[in-house]
Amino acid sequence: MSLESIFTSVIQQHHQPGTGIVLGLSGGLDSRVMLELLANHAKQTNIPCLAVHVHHGLSDNADQWAEQCQRWCQSLDVPLVIERVRLDLEGRSVEESAREARYSALRKHLNTGDLLLTGQHADDQVETFLLALKRGSGPKGLSSMAAVMPFANGQIVRPLLSVTRQEIESFAQASKLEWIEDESNQDQRFDRNFIRHQITPLVTGRWPHFYQSVQRSAELCAEQESLIEELVADKLSAAQSQDGSLEINDLAALSPLLRLRLIRSWLASHGLRMPTRTQLLNIWQEVAMAQKDANPQLVLAGGQVRRYAHRLYLVKEWQSLEQWQSRLEIEQPCTLPDGLGQVRLSRSQHGQLSLDALKEGELRVTFDPEGLSAHPSQRGHSRKLKKLFQEYGVPSWLRRRTPIVMCDQRVVAVGNLFIDRHFIGQDCELIWDNSESVR
Repeated sequence: MSLESIFTSVIQQHHQPGTGIVLGLSGGLDSRVMLELLANHAKQTNIPCLAVHVHHGLSDNADQWAEQCQRWCQSLDVPLVIERVRLDLEGRSVEESAREARYSALRKHLNTGDLLLTGQHADDQVETFLLALKRGSGPKGLSSMAAVMPFANGQIVRPLLSVTRQEIESFAQASKLEWIEDESNQDQRFDRNFIRHQITPLVTGRWPHFYQSVQRSAELCAEQESLIEELVADKLSAAQSQDGSLEINDLAALSPLLRLRLIRSWLASHGLRMPTRTQLLNIWQEVAMAQKDANPQLVLAGGQVRRYAHRLYLVKEWQSLEQWQSRLEIEQPCTLPDGLGQVRLSRSQHGQLSLDALKEGELRVTFDPEGLSAHPSQRGHSRKLKKLFQEYGVPSWLRRRTPIVMCDQRVVAVGNLFIDRHFIGQDCELIWDNSESVR
């Protein structure tokens, strides 16, 4: 089966009428061949297509590569967008950071139902499989790369995943195509390059069908992973509350293996990168099973797992808001930092606040409860906010993400929790418009 036939068959299988195709164009051999195949297919079918070149700036030749991609696209009448990105290298390898930046840039150009084409081939699949094996991965990691998978508003499609690099290069040479050779691909300090240059040639030289064997094993692992997810879905739903937390007592009733699996699935459902097996064990042993008076937490990439009121919570990485404050005016929305929505005081005949009391001083919003006290209208006496947060069941990590409305040095209200009795009335309403608000 020719390369053109393989490409066309995959596109016809997954493309939906009225949608477009986006190509991730690095300019290397595989994506250069894909550009040629896509241009020919688009001319025959009139499918709208776009090439996106991500400029990482990692090589001295990066500008030349972008210019070369521009020339190729112009000659083939394929629109091109060049995305310049900066890498966040904190706590991550260059490879990982570049990959995240690349997909983040590509994501912006997908409309609903579009296909994102990437040029991974059979050799890349072997490398990914062996890297997962080196890390001691389970079925999920050994699933390697899927030929098709959901991404952003559409799907990632890898039309050449069953084709070897040698077959792609033969096509390029026969078509007299030029492509970019990234000098970093020769650096065997990178594990993937070491496998590419040292391991794959030996293995495939002895066992020519190793490509197909890896693909079959990856597909079997993917099937097993999907089956496991299907089987545990109901148990996860039963243990998870509406706020996304997990009931520890429900987890304790399960076998250790099923418990770990549910925690893995829970983390994955929140989009977290999968932790190590040791970290998974620590979530249960050091967080869920910590002493009752402890405030345990386990830091993971992208968040923390914490315990409160016999439940496990996944807490995102947030900026500190202790120093933030802003003036508040009647009928003027106050935008809160870090995506916490808006607070506003609005005149209302059915409110719970007194306008006259609010006019006794300058109004402001703060997030720092340190040293503050209040007398909720439902309580018989005044108490420190620290104690009130505990009584109202606010988890410790949300106590400095709950807006406190102040009138000079007096607490007016705390989020949606309570109003101080001094400010009780009927002609003003406090509205905190935010999905994270404490209820």
